[in-house]
Amino acid sequence: CAMQLSKDLVGVTKEQMKDVVIAYEPVWAIGTGLVCGADEANDTHGFLRTVLANLYDDEVAQATRIQYGGSVTPDSVDGLMSMPEIDGCLVGGASLDADKFGRIINYVK
Repeated sequence: CAMQLSKDLVGVTKEQMKDVVIAYEPVWAIGTGLVCGADEANDTHGFLRTVLANLYDDEVAQATRIQYGGSVTPDSVDGLMSMPEIDGCLVGGASLDADKFGRIINYVK
């Protein structure tokens, strides 16, 4: 994912990074309803911050919002959002169920 992130950010200046939000979802999870483990997702988000630090600097790496984007559910949101490198979640199918979505968006750290 370092190569993809590097290619996607070609031409994006340090100043423009304040407006960038990155979403990570493992390729194996796309469209499956499977959720990456919180520890694994956190490790990958940390790696993405290392890539950002190499492309820009530590300030940009820490300030950039990186969200987990794969099949977040009421059962997985607490574990994911408790991780220090995960700044938020993109909600897919669970957003179609008011009770599930309500539980996810009302997560409190």
